[in-house]
Amino acid sequence: MDNRRFHRVVHDARATVFSPGRDWPCQLHDLSLKGCLLEAGADWQLEPGQTYRISIWLARDIEIGMDARPVYQNGRYAGFQCVSIDLESATELRRLLELNLGDPSLLERDIQTLLRGV
Repeated sequence: MDNRRFHRVVHDARATVFSPGRDWPCQLHDLSLKGCLLEAGADWQLEPGQTYRISIWLARDIEIGMDARPVYQNGRYAGFQCVSIDLESATELRRLLELNLGDPSLLERDIQTLLRGV
């Protein structure tokens, strides 16, 4: 059963997870207001509770950058929860979600849920 509270957008983009002393090139699987699901090689070693910097390249000159913590890891996949995002990245994320969801009320519901801290 899928108990996600935020709409996710499947998007094919390259990403990088940065940590002190190690960076992992990844592939974005999906993205929401709350975080993202990334796929990387089998060699990544994420520390629970550690905050990582993530850069997601939607296009050559459009980047979404966020600080996020891993909430789960299953083989090559890891789900991250966003803990902070700059205004420019938040604007790009909102634009991507608006275009892909097709219904502004869905995005508004997600924003209200996020603001309530659910």
